[in-house]
Amino acid sequence: MIISMRLHSTKEEIEQVCERIRDFGYKIHAIEGEERVVIGAVGTGDTTACLESVEAMPQVEKAVRISAPYKFVSREYRSERTRVRVDGCEIGGDEFVVMAGPCSVESEKQIMQAAEGVARAGAKLLRGGAFKPRTSPYDFQGMEEEGLKLLAKAKRATGLAIITEVMSDRDVDLVADYADVLQIGARNMQNFALLKTLGKCSRPVLLKRGMSSTIKELLMSAEYVVAHGNPNVILCERGIRTFETVTRNTCDIVAVAVLNELTHLPVILDPSHATGKRSLVPALGRAAVAIGADGLIVEVHPAPEKAMSDGAQSLDMPQFQAMMRSLGPYIDLWKESRVTEAAAAV
Repeated sequence: MIISMRLHSTKEEIEQVCERIRDFGYKIHAIEGEERVVIGAVGTGDTTACLESVEAMPQVEKAVRISAPYKFVSREYRSERTRVRVDGCEIGGDEFVVMAGPCSVESEKQIMQAAEGVARAGAKLLRGGAFKPRTSPYDFQGMEEEGLKLLAKAKRATGLAIITEVMSDRDVDLVADYADVLQIGARNMQNFALLKTLGKCSRPVLLKRGMSSTIKELLMSAEYVVAHGNPNVILCERGIRTFETVTRNTCDIVAVAVLNELTHLPVILDPSHATGKRSLVPALGRAAVAIGADGLIVEVHPAPEKAMSDGAQSLDMPQFQAMMRSLGPYIDLWKESRVTEAAAAV
């Protein structure tokens, strides 16, 4: 349920409504806003009696039932976009944000070269895996905490915020000590123990869509994080597994537009995993801007031919710089559309 209070309701009036909701056995999830407060409540069973009782209270403007199964990430709960603040920039706001860097941290020289290169080209966040989930147990698994330390060093040198993957609920506190954004990879999208733990974490979360997951399942996974207390979730479309074999995955580009209709959370696209081919990454990046994504996460390596993982889909530095230049006119139009959207909402 969503309960909208009348303008300038007092703390006492808000608490009276909360008590009435609790009397019906529902739990208060969140209270948002300053001048006009919105109360979110969750529970099971028919909400009709509770809605009618609460709406009869003089300090309540409106009480409505949320029909979507994902309550707190839905547009029904929050009509305006969520802006996730990360170290001086906003994802979901008025800036198209690019995150870039290698698939995995391999050495100090490699990650420092990558960080300096993507920063010069205009990226705002440095991506790099310290813990790597690999299909084969014999493949490179990442440098773990030593990799995290190298990412922190790269941040100090360049000012880039850090995004890196966390694979286990046991590692959340460790990774959060070093990273600004914690990434949940496609294989862990429905790792519910991990989602719950990240819900209690203060760091923003980037949630990648599972390779065989529906949009509804992605939103339900986001709901786990938000319902457990962390509203700062960024969704990522990274391609799904289909019968097609020409590309590594099939990019569900329309998912970006669908998610923008269904949720208030920011949505970015990963063109590297979606295609698996560096030649296709710039074109898909431009398509992401055109369809309304809030940003990109791109694999970039100083020497892709020497990469320990995902070299075939990684751009080198000149290619990344060229891609960033090619995005410029599209981002200008993107900004105009955001201004128009904001004006229409007023």
